[in-house]
Amino acid sequence: MARDRKTARKSKAKKEVNGSQEAGESAAKKSKVAEKKEENSTYTRWLMKSEPNSRIENGIDVKFGIEDLKKETNQTACWDGVRNYQARNFMRDKMKKGHKAFFYHSNCKVPGIAGIIEIVKEGYADHTQFDKKELHFDSSSKVDKPKWFMVDVKFVRMTKRFISLPELKTIHLKHKTEGGPLANVSLFTKARLSVMPLTEAEYDFILELENTDPVDKSCTPETTPSDT
Repeated sequence: MARDRKTARKSKAKKEVNGSQEAGESAAKKSKVAEKKEENSTYTRWLMKSEPNSRIENGIDVKFGIEDLKKETNQTACWDGVRNYQARNFMRDKMKKGHKAFFYHSNCKVPGIAGIIEIVKEGYADHTQFDKKELHFDSSSKVDKPKWFMVDVKFVRMTKRFISLPELKTIHLKHKTEGGPLANVSLFTKARLSVMPLTEAEYDFILELENTDPVDKSCTPETTPSDT
């Protein structure tokens, strides 16, 4: 009898492990299906993240904020260094000339949206994947078969005020429970991406926030960059 109970416990434990593995595999499969569906959707609005503060990685400063973009020739620059496949696919396959995007400052004291940029050149090979001196060099990528792509973006304007991550999160959580355009916004559902799509409803709602006072002024940078 004791042996039977022991066998039963082992069988139950095995079923629980198998069930857990199946649940994990199912979740991963659903996630991939969702990503594929998103990549097949049509978007004309985006959010693109970059770091506004100096940070040295392997001897290279990764800083590139909206003020840096404004200093570039014609206030235009390539958006290089993206090494996430889904983000790459968006830039390679979905971004088109004329599309608008929010320039989002990340990895800083107060992350958030600083301004608006425009896609002015569609996806083409990211040159940094071929250069051994570059931080994002990829030895597995070949010139005749590039793995990574980028787009060119142009500064359009600063937002009338900085729209912070804490403010957007507060609205997102409210919309999740009460309904609203930011209920499923990629900034929180696909937070790992540095390049992400926005629906027109999401983009328009966020843009309208610039005409309102921030919910929490302590989450707003002390100074707002000039619009020149």
